[in-house]
Amino acid sequence: MNPTLLILAAGMGSRYGGLKQIDPFGPNGETIMDYSVYDGLAAGFAKVVFVIRRDFESEFRTVVGRKYENRMPVEYVFQELGDIPAGFTAPAGRTKPWGTAHAIWCARQSVKEPFLSINADDYYGRNAFKAAAAHLMQKDVGPVPQYCMVGYPILQTLVERTKVERSGNTGRYLDEAGNARVLKGDEVVSMNMLGFLPSVFAQIERHFTRFLAGQDRTRDNSECLIPVVLGEILKEKAATMRVLPTADAWFGVTHAKDRPAAIETIRGMVKRGEYPSPIWNNS
Repeated sequence: MNPTLLILAAGMGSRYGGLKQIDPFGPNGETIMDYSVYDGLAAGFAKVVFVIRRDFESEFRTVVGRKYENRMPVEYVFQELGDIPAGFTAPAGRTKPWGTAHAIWCARQSVKEPFLSINADDYYGRNAFKAAAAHLMQKDVGPVPQYCMVGYPILQTLVERTKVERSGNTGRYLDEAGNARVLKGDEVVSMNMLGFLPSVFAQIERHFTRFLAGQDRTRDNSECLIPVVLGEILKEKAATMRVLPTADAWFGVTHAKDRPAAIETIRGMVKRGEYPSPIWNNS
């Protein structure tokens, strides 16, 4: 069974200052998602499902979705505050989505096959898609489901910085005590390129329910994040996680200041012939 590509594109872009999901980055107005879908299609993904918000559905379908509809099945699901397990309601006044675990869970009715979850505003590299597709096409025969994570060398990813930064030819991070620790550069990190079986939806719902029952949900900025949920699932031994190493470089766009570097990187790949220009023709 060929896997599905699930693209999380419901972010509000508050730090970026707009809908970076549909901003042009390529030389012919391509979005970052265009390159992900192109690489995913070449790797063997048979369907793409976008997780979006209803308030930009029409624009998203026009700018993004229509380019792929004659190449592969395209579906849309909506990350909405009210789409939560029975017995719960969203706190009054909350506007921020519930986080990446909730975004994935919102696709539970549309995804019935193995799938790869990625962020709309991140570039992952073609070899990463090939590795993930090969894993997801294997028959899972273990006592618990085996998921996968594409792992990147940390110094190939330092665009978004959370207490991690470059330091000369290596890197460093701050530990819990605030002390600087040197990184060798070959440490493997996750950039949320995650492969799952449909069984993950029930597992996410169980942990999301626990999250909603906690006190953190009363804060408008509280989120149920997929790395945290996965950590809990692995601690319970309810699944295993296979790390798929890649030498591909990752980059993401968080702030508006990240945009020029992303544009330059993409145009360099196009100039070297790594992608066609335009990436999609009208045929």
